[in-house]
Amino acid sequence: MITMKQNIITIENNYQELDVFFLNNGIKTVMLVCGSSYKRLNISKYFEDVTIRLGINIVFFSNFQPNPEYESVVQGVSLFNEKECDAIIAVGGGSAMDVAKCIKLFATMDSNESYLKQAIVPNDIKYLAIPTTAGTGSEATRYAVIYHKGEKQSITDSSCIPSTVVFDISALKSLPEYQKKVTMLDALCHSLESFWSVNSTDESKEYSGKALKLILEYFESYISNEDIGNEKMLLASNYAGKAINITQTTAGHAMCYKLTSMYKIPHGHAVALCVKVLWKYMVNHTSLCIDSRGKEYLDSVFLDIAKSMNCKTVEDSIEKYNYILERLNLSTPDIMSSEDFNILKSSVNIERLNNNPVKLTEDVLEMLYHQILDKKEVICK
Repeated sequence: MITMKQNIITIENNYQELDVFFLNNGIKTVMLVCGSSYKRLNISKYFEDVTIRLGINIVFFSNFQPNPEYESVVQGVSLFNEKECDAIIAVGGGSAMDVAKCIKLFATMDSNESYLKQAIVPNDIKYLAIPTTAGTGSEATRYAVIYHKGEKQSITDSSCIPSTVVFDISALKSLPEYQKKVTMLDALCHSLESFWSVNSTDESKEYSGKALKLILEYFESYISNEDIGNEKMLLASNYAGKAINITQTTAGHAMCYKLTSMYKIPHGHAVALCVKVLWKYMVNHTSLCIDSRGKEYLDSVFLDIAKSMNCKTVEDSIEKYNYILERLNLSTPDIMSSEDFNILKSSVNIERLNNNPVKLTEDVLEMLYHQILDKKEVICK
């Protein structure tokens, strides 16, 4: 799979770059899909007078929540078509991106039948994404997640990847420090998991390597809220998104979802704790390799990861990762009961385990969860 070329625009001149985008593409009416943080962002001021300046109509859509519902997307599709929009702009994190992707894909489908039951037919509706966090990489992936009657619905099609992405470093300036930490960790784990995935390619590993180098070089600047750190972390997140767009994620993500729901910790926090113990286990058990390229190949992958992190050995790269967790001073959840471990190990998505290069059994999963939740074993505290 070859990743679609994306046009990346970095805002440098009071959003005049967006003027150029609108005029070059002949856009008349745009749907702006935005989350709750939109009004606090500098870009909101740009859209206040864009109709007067450029004659472009803006149709706002924000009637959705985190983990968006199918019904919200249906409302968005109806509004998009009613107002005869010819483009979509998403401003926000993963939820805004997911909603915008689905509106784009569903907008040309039959509204008299459930969109979830219809085959996706790619369309040429212009879609521009402006991520307001550096972590999900959603602006670079073909995946969207919505919920219908409480059930997760995974929507996948390459035509929902935005052709243009705008990096607005001012959007990261006002984020709470903890949110900046956990979103960065999501990008870091995307990079690592994609690198060792059984689905990795030369292209995906190139993206992963670029993301890892940027994160390691600029994470201190990013946490300090410096412009250069924010800019480079947006780029790192995009590279990591391009990587998982090819490979999907592995056991680290599969293990983290129940931690998030049970202990109410953000996704990036949970996955970082999982990857910490998973990585060390896999390095010590490459004899259990299920990647068709074999054990020697997997050993070389772990060494390539170390090189991307500017480390001489695999052990050094794991230690550097542990240092980052320690530096970010994250907490480890408190175990509610001994039954937690049975719930956790049975929650893991088997499909995600198929992407993992080392075989994991339920017994191994339970052991790993014990290591994650045992504060004596976890450096990140």
